[in-house]
Amino acid sequence: MRIELLYFAALKELTGTSGETLEIDLSEPTVSDLCSELERRRPELVGRLGAVRVAVNEAFAQSSDVVPEGATVALIPPLSGG
Repeated sequence: MRIELLYFAALKELTGTSGETLEIDLSEPTVSDLCSELERRRPELVGRLGAVRVAVNEAFAQSSDVVPEGATVALIPPLSGG
């Protein structure tokens, strides 16, 4: 299945891109499954997705929510600074 990913803030800097298309072989992946797959494919994200807010098709999602085919998934890290 195909999922569109959007990276923001520090994740955009770490990955060097604001987004990408991800092809995965899972039929009904959860947000948690997707994060695990991302850490497998992108070592720079290992240990950084635990505090990230995930939005699926513009609605915040829980780790157990299923990500549908063709979804747009935004990965939004906590903001810092002052």
